[in-house]
Amino acid sequence: MARCVWRVSGFSIPVHPIVRPRGGDFCYGAVDFEVIKQDIRQIREMGFPGVVVGMLDDEGHIDLPRMREVMRLCEGMAVTFHRAFDMCQNPMVALEQLTELGVARILTSGQQQSAELGLPLLRDLRQASQGPVIMAGAGVRLSNLHKFVDIGLHELHSSSGHLVPSTMRYRKAGVTMCSDNEFDEFSHYCVDGEMVEAMKNALALVDPLAQSA
Repeated sequence: MARCVWRVSGFSIPVHPIVRPRGGDFCYGAVDFEVIKQDIRQIREMGFPGVVVGMLDDEGHIDLPRMREVMRLCEGMAVTFHRAFDMCQNPMVALEQLTELGVARILTSGQQQSAELGLPLLRDLRQASQGPVIMAGAGVRLSNLHKFVDIGLHELHSSSGHLVPSTMRYRKAGVTMCSDNEFDEFSHYCVDGEMVEAMKNALALVDPLAQSA
C-alpha cells in the first residue's frame, strides 16, 4: 500500500486513499483495526487531504467506538465513509450517526447492487443529510450520470475503466495464478482517461457544481 500511496502523493488533484485491510465484510477484528489505524497515520504523515474508510459492528450498525477513534486520528482531514454504508441495517440512522461524527461524505449505491437501482434511497439521503455529502458510486457511467444529477447529487464516483491486454506474447498453457480458470490473466483493469474527461465535461454541462472521483 505504501508504495502506491507514495506514487500518487505528488498528483495535483486531491487524492483520498481508501483504507481497507482486507476484502469481505466490514466487521474488523483487533488486528485489522490496528492495520487501519497505522495506514491512516501514514496517509496523514504523507499530507493527503482526506481518507476513505468505514466499519460496522457484528449487528450491521456503524462501529461507533472505532469510528470515533478513526475521526480523532483524521483530525483536519476529510473523512469519506465508504460502501460499508450499503451493508448497514438502517441507512437513515447511520446517516445521523455519521453526521454526528463529522464525516465529510458518504460513498453509497443506495444499498443496491448499482447506484442506478439505488436512486430512490440516494434521493432520500440527499434530502435528509444535514452534513455529509452523498456521493453515488457503483455503476456510475457517462450514460446514466444525468440521473444522479437530476436528484440533486453533486459528487459521483466511477472507476471509468476498461481492460487493457497484456504485452506478453508467450502465454503458458494449463497454469493459472487464479482460482477462476475462466479469468483472463493476460489483461488488467485500467482507468480510461478519455472516459474520465468525457464524464467531467458532461457533468460540467449539466451541473457546474458537480464533481467526479
